[in-house]
Amino acid sequence: MKKRINVYRLVLLALFAAISSVLMYLEFALPIFPGFLKLDFSEFPALIAAFMFGPLGGIAVALVKNLLHLPVSLTGGVGELANFVISSALVGTAGLIYKFRKTKSGALIGMAAGTVAMCVTGFLANYFVMLPLYDRVMGFTEEKIVAISSAIIPFIKNKFDVVLWSITPFNLFKGIIMSTITFLLYKHLSTLIKKTPAA
Repeated sequence: MKKRINVYRLVLLALFAAISSVLMYLEFALPIFPGFLKLDFSEFPALIAAFMFGPLGGIAVALVKNLLHLPVSLTGGVGELANFVISSALVGTAGLIYKFRKTKSGALIGMAAGTVAMCVTGFLANYFVMLPLYDRVMGFTEEKIVAISSAIIPFIKNKFDVVLWSITPFNLFKGIIMSTITFLLYKHLSTLIKKTPAA
């Protein structure tokens, strides 16, 4: 029985990772944000996985989707690393809270906390790690990033402004969108989620 459950988990996690990877390819820019920030819906399957299998299940989906995206990376892997770190903050936090409060309100609280965690993690990771890595790996300098960002948001003048007024609002917007989609579909998925043995 235990072996059957483990196989069931692996199959569903693989399915969620595959769906998440496909959704990651369907990214698009939004006119209110700089062009290097692109929206996709790949966190949705990872959130469902986090609710079904616990925070590690969601993080596993986030990891696999980015590994599958690496062969076509246009950022030398930096974008995938950033996506993994930020996605993990969202789905890991949401999944952890839901693990101890398996209700609709628990899912909502978890996703709200996850969105905040994603914004805070994104701010720190981008300012101290990711933006310097873009410069080192791709030659995408701070000056270029500021120039692209200020073309959309004129009062951006430096790297701190980019992270505060461009990347953080984008992550907030993305977190709200992913959480809203998941919450709207929660009722249809809740029976399956609650019957699945959590990791």
